[in-house]
Amino acid sequence: MSDVLLRAKDLGKVYTTGDGSIDVLRGVGMELREGERVAIVGRSGVGKSTLLHVLGTLDRPTTGTVHFRGEDLFAKTPLELARFRNRSLGFIFQFHHLLPEFNALENVMMPGLIADTAFSEIQDRAERMLVEVGLEDRILHPVGKLSGGERQRVAVARALVLEPALVLADEPTGNLDPGTGDRILALLLEMNRVHGTALVIVTHSSGLAGAIGRQCVLNDGSLTDLAPEAPGGSTA
Repeated sequence: MSDVLLRAKDLGKVYTTGDGSIDVLRGVGMELREGERVAIVGRSGVGKSTLLHVLGTLDRPTTGTVHFRGEDLFAKTPLELARFRNRSLGFIFQFHHLLPEFNALENVMMPGLIADTAFSEIQDRAERMLVEVGLEDRILHPVGKLSGGERQRVAVARALVLEPALVLADEPTGNLDPGTGDRILALLLEMNRVHGTALVIVTHSSGLAGAIGRQCVLNDGSLTDLAPEAPGGSTA
């Protein structure tokens, strides 16, 4: 059985404006295996976030397909896609997008409540996840009283609480100081190691991309795998 988790083929994305059309993605293809990590890098404005949104079915491509464990995602209905995202994907953004009227625990429980998981089960899982990200003393804190790094850790816990096969992260450390950003990166790598969660991370940070391992660069609408670094610092 193939261990390919995600396969994108010939992705194109065209935006129409009053001045014409803009080709953001042009024939993009990529393959991601179960538990694999990949960083997508490139200049600001080249379409990295657009690609991430298409891979996560938050946006539809103009052309091309995305298959997840062999299923054609864009053949699904909007309701089926919503259920798929809830159960199979976790999202982490540069700005955490937490619900300000709820505390840390309630925010982390939300994906499970949407998935109709039993209240006691999702509460237990959310508490364990908050402990795992180092927030055992902040479980019942309103998110408005948490620091930026603590809020991002809540967002990480929320993304992982249903143990999705894939987490998509858009500049997850971009709004944090370097020390806090390093801790968030370490947390993501640990979750990948412990839970086998595949990671696709969009970043401007060469340090973060290097820590992820495999890197793909998006340039002029096309995605290319960077050659791995050979011993001695040169590329093969």
